[in-house]
Amino acid sequence: MKLIAGLGNPGERYRGTRHNVGFEVIDELARRHGLGFEMAPVNALFAKWRRPEDVVGLVKPLTLMNLSGEAIGGLCRYYKVAIADVLIVTDDVNLPVGRLRARSSGSEGGHNGLRSIAEHLGTTEYARLRVGVGRGDVRRDLADHVLARFDAEERTGMDDAIARAANAVEMWISEGLARVMNTFNRGEDNT
Repeated sequence: MKLIAGLGNPGERYRGTRHNVGFEVIDELARRHGLGFEMAPVNALFAKWRRPEDVVGLVKPLTLMNLSGEAIGGLCRYYKVAIADVLIVTDDVNLPVGRLRARSSGSEGGHNGLRSIAEHLGTTEYARLRVGVGRGDVRRDLADHVLARFDAEERTGMDDAIARAANAVEMWISEGLARVMNTFNRGEDNT
């Protein structure tokens, strides 16, 4: 089984915020493939995508962002998912709005959700797909920024970025991370 987890905060209050782009990518994948979510054996929503070649689990942790590792680590143990078969999709304030960047490992870069995942998986050697949400005004509190919604102009670009991120996830499933990095890490024109 492959496990793809989109990070975000549950509840209507957080829908459409910068911090929830991971959830939006997972929702787009579920929409494309006609999948419905159910409660997982841990605190998360889970959709099982049965493909001819394998099974893919789509995950939206129901913990708050900073505790995402609890759900993801629990699901990896429950389904016996190898770290090499995990992909985390998350927001990144250090990337311009809409820019994608895939990596095979690395630090959390100040992202508390990624820090929690590393704690619960016991490693930072897991694949991640970061979706740029921009830093915004440096005088603005970062927490306020990531919990804010996109303005109308940004939202159009983010809708495109969500679709491209879903394309990147589909490519990761079938062709691997190296192909995703070669295709999507090039810049804003990535397809």
